[in-house]
Amino acid sequence: MSATTARDTAGVAPDGGLPSSEQRAAVIGFTATFKAAMAAVRRLRGRDTHRPEELSYAQCGLLFGLADRGELSASELAGLADVAPATATQMLDSLVAGGFVERSRSDRDRRMVLVSLTARGSDLVAARRARYEALWARGLARFSEPELETATVVLDCARAVLDEIAAESDGA
Repeated sequence: MSATTARDTAGVAPDGGLPSSEQRAAVIGFTATFKAAMAAVRRLRGRDTHRPEELSYAQCGLLFGLADRGELSASELAGLADVAPATATQMLDSLVAGGFVERSRSDRDRRMVLVSLTARGSDLVAARRARYEALWARGLARFSEPELETATVVLDCARAVLDEIAAESDGA
């Protein structure tokens, strides 16, 4: 089932009516667990301010984005790390000072500044990626591939619901 199909039919019983009480209970259970997972992400991000000598979760997001996509502009990185462009610029200043990234002018457009990983940044990403992948693999080992694919669809639907709520809030 595609994410779009799952999203379009979420909350609708097979006969097109309201979901059953069991379905409602399952949705309530899912939303509680999803909110707890989001709280864990907020706690992870909140730790950033308490460990100034270490790279923050968001800074690692910038580094992972560069490792996955290559040279990028600061605004592209801001989008990947889900931070404001001004915040990304501040984080990049720190990453440049730490020797994790470097800035250079684009060969195609000299007005554009691109950011790329240094060898030190690449080494850090490789080490963190190995550690994180091992944690995820161990944490999700009890689930089959189809179960994980279903979870991915469900989480994508949850993201779509949150985007819809945000859009409604923006329009209100």
